[in-house]
Amino acid sequence: MQVNKTAGALALAACLACAPFAQAGNQKEEALADSVRLALSQAILDGRRPQARFTSNTELQRYQQWLAQMSQRLQRKLPDTQLRTEFLETVWYESRRAGLEPALVLGLIQVESAYRKYAVSLAGARGYMQVMPFWTGVIGDNDRSKLFHMQTNLRYGCSILRMYLDMEKGDVYLALGRYNGSRGRPEYPNAVRAAWQQWEFKPAG
Repeated sequence: MQVNKTAGALALAACLACAPFAQAGNQKEEALADSVRLALSQAILDGRRPQARFTSNTELQRYQQWLAQMSQRLQRKLPDTQLRTEFLETVWYESRRAGLEPALVLGLIQVESAYRKYAVSLAGARGYMQVMPFWTGVIGDNDRSKLFHMQTNLRYGCSILRMYLDMEKGDVYLALGRYNGSRGRPEYPNAVRAAWQQWEFKPAG
């Protein structure tokens, strides 16, 4: 067991050594109300696996169309079919769970990490959604390595973005600025908005 853990640690270190630095991602630690901190912590520590639920065949068919369309668009970035499908299923689940549009989350990931699981910014932000490690101590279990786990990273990122949207009363521009640590500056929100448009779902027919 110890050998397996050591091998896993070495493999992770090798991935990090080879991973190019991401340019985005520098959330600032916020003074959170206890109720906000508790809600975020409960969201992060909920260990349920992504499992899409649908209330009608129409809703299911729309999801299947979305998955096929997004998979085709993402093929160049994530050529492995199984990984790409798991990634999109998780993005859809975590986005909807946080009350976010999947297209917004995909656009943010494009800007933050270019869909690189082991991306690390110069500020130290990690993973697909470039989550700053301090969040694991504020609302998580202090295990920073989990930020390279697909679902954990997406859950942190979506939960944090949802919090910023609530703080900014739904203003996407300001919320994105907070997410990037550049509130009030246009470069990052504009970049995410442009990427967001590329991931809009276009229903067939």
